[in-house]
Amino acid sequence: MLPAERHRRISAAVDQAGTISTEALVEQLNVSAETIRRDLALMERRGLLSRVRGGAASLAVVRGISGEEASFTERSASQVEAKAAIGRAAAALVRPGMTLVIDVGTTAVQVARALPPDFRGTVATPSLLVAAEASVLPQVEVLVPGGRVRQGDLACHGPATVAFFSGLHADLAFLGSGAIDAESGVTDFHFDEVATKQRILAHSARSYVLADTSKQDRLATHRVCGFHECTGVITDTPPETALASAIERAGCAVIVA
Repeated sequence: MLPAERHRRISAAVDQAGTISTEALVEQLNVSAETIRRDLALMERRGLLSRVRGGAASLAVVRGISGEEASFTERSASQVEAKAAIGRAAAALVRPGMTLVIDVGTTAVQVARALPPDFRGTVATPSLLVAAEASVLPQVEVLVPGGRVRQGDLACHGPATVAFFSGLHADLAFLGSGAIDAESGVTDFHFDEVATKQRILAHSARSYVLADTSKQDRLATHRVCGFHECTGVITDTPPETALASAIERAGCAVIVA
């Protein structure tokens, strides 16, 4: 068997299993353990997998990637106090007369909920839940795009949503996130919403990513942006060293609620 074919089969086995032993690969490929060890070392150098004691693990396992997001109900019941604190910290940045964009997600809802009762300005959002929260404020104009609505978060997405935010210039944006990590920056679970988030970032004077502790040092499926594209990250606990350094190197602030 040629090395290229062997590496392809090793990659497939690792991706399918998450973690796999050297012995299992020896049995599957009918080669020596020493050959497998050399292959794993080479593939690790190429960034294809990570060696662990007795075998190998996919980068998804090592870096905490998850292929799908928990349900809206589960997320609503998770990190409740942390999300409320992040919402208050975000709302403290708001000034009268601003045009705000508040993105989708359970933490974004907390931002809308924390806006001062006398706030006067505009709130644009792809989230119908955020729109409902903001609409109770008597001096706030609420703007929502068209598009398809995703169940759970009641988030608008699609070409109409992207077009709406392409034409909107905001003073301040609060961006939901699936996860943040030192290497990939801000990532999310929903491919259809990435373009919307990127338009919001591109057309906002300042932008803050909302990420509670459970999202730190993890990866979601789709990359949204690097930290250099954001003004800051609002979280509930200080990030670990590697993540904190990556955020600082990008010139991005960290606000700990």
